[in-house]
Amino acid sequence: MLKDITIGQYFPGKSIIHRLDARTKIILIFIFIISLFVAGNMYGYLICGTFMLMALGLSRVPVKYIFKGLRPLLIILLLTIFVNMFMVGGEILYSLGPLDITREGIYQAARMASRLILLVTGASLLTLTTSPIALTDGIENLLAPMRRLGVPAHELAMMMTIALRFIPTLLDEADRIMKAQMARGADFESGNLVKRAKNLIPLLVPLFISAFRRADELALAMESRCYRGGKNRTRMKVSVMRSIDYLALFAGAAMIGLTFLSRGW
Repeated sequence: MLKDITIGQYFPGKSIIHRLDARTKIILIFIFIISLFVAGNMYGYLICGTFMLMALGLSRVPVKYIFKGLRPLLIILLLTIFVNMFMVGGEILYSLGPLDITREGIYQAARMASRLILLVTGASLLTLTTSPIALTDGIENLLAPMRRLGVPAHELAMMMTIALRFIPTLLDEADRIMKAQMARGADFESGNLVKRAKNLIPLLVPLFISAFRRADELALAMESRCYRGGKNRTRMKVSVMRSIDYLALFAGAAMIGLTFLSRGW
């Protein structure tokens, strides 16, 4: 289950989405998130979903990666659907004892589930099609105007990228520790929710120790290579916005524009 999380992983490729500038993809994902929260009905979510399907097709990322990233969300999705379906008042369609299924509850459950699926898919697509180095440069370039206000753009970009890059690394480490402890008789699957949470303590302690050790090794590696942050730092590849990037931004503007218009449909 832990290995199913795709946020933070990079899938190499030469598709149109891969060739987009990192700044373009970051801006587009923010536009996409805003569009999801602006959408006031299912037409808005349908527009966002259509654009996401087009992006997935152009990225040439295998569909199994997308479904793999959604598997860990299954429990959260079911809980979201259950809460909204039974807790939202309105026109009663069916009753299960003290619980009532309402038309408005089903509609709200579909909205929340669609929003959650699209959010995770969009975040996964960003990291799957953007290398960590390109993502760092893109975030730094977008934060560059804030340097005048004293914001350490490079340091913030580096921290965010390292955090994203460490997600799959720590998940692999957690999976190895879990398998090693299960081989020694540990039980992580039986019992109620409280018991399962207590059983995770032997997993969390070595995982935190491993995370701190990896952070220390990374710091030593950066110091040994004379890393000094963004000051006087040059790049082998300079990010350049091309016509395809402006076309993608225009598509993003069209998406959020259509989403706003769909609120009146």
